[in-house]
Amino acid sequence: MKVLVFNGSPNMDKGNTALILNPFIEGMREEGAEVELQYVKRLKINPCQGEMNCWLKTPGKCLQKDDMNVLYPKLRQADVIVFAVPVYVDGMPGPMKTLIDRLIPLIEPYIELREGHCRHTVPERHKHSKVVLVSTCGFWEMDNFNPLVTHMQAICKNACWEYAGALLRPHSGALWYMLKKGMPVQDVIEAAKKAGRELARDGRMEEETLKIVSREPAPLEVFVSKMNRDFKRALDRLETEKIYAGKQFEL
Repeated sequence: MKVLVFNGSPNMDKGNTALILNPFIEGMREEGAEVELQYVKRLKINPCQGEMNCWLKTPGKCLQKDDMNVLYPKLRQADVIVFAVPVYVDGMPGPMKTLIDRLIPLIEPYIELREGHCRHTVPERHKHSKVVLVSTCGFWEMDNFNPLVTHMQAICKNACWEYAGALLRPHSGALWYMLKKGMPVQDVIEAAKKAGRELARDGRMEEETLKIVSREPAPLEVFVSKMNRDFKRALDRLETEKIYAGKQFEL
């Protein structure tokens, strides 16, 4: 099984998204999957220009000379594609959206009806890959993921990919803190790894496994109080540093 993973967090391996993504990758590799990880921040990908040459003048190829030309063959060969992103303003970060906008050469300009809905056709050589979404969010409620999940499902329908599910981790900053303090949340990380093993071994992830990835680590009221307290401390610390720096300048 060939797996192509895109980590779209601007913090790459140091971000909260990696807390869930890395054990997920580890689980897939344990079952023999060949996994390639790409950090979107390190890729040179220009915005789509919308001139449609990839459909008309050079079918299947984009005229722009950037890293997408390296990624297109990998995307066509992947059995599984993983898009990993934090939630930014109810969606994905801009660089990941730019990458997805550039997927147009993978499909064709012709239109067909699939399940009574207009879709573009895909080449016969097109592999019907499975797609997994891995996402983290700072807020507590699961419904903060709804716009992003709906968007990813729509992308899969248009590309004729199979949406295989999502590992969703709300209040991920709190999870990072609890892991750092050695609190009992290691089951979340183990569930992410288990989901990777399930996908590589069985071609699917169990719903109960995904529920553990998303499970509540603390009551809502505790979460709100803790986050507000931490932000207040950070702001107070910055204000103290400004005052101290000002006094040094005066001297």
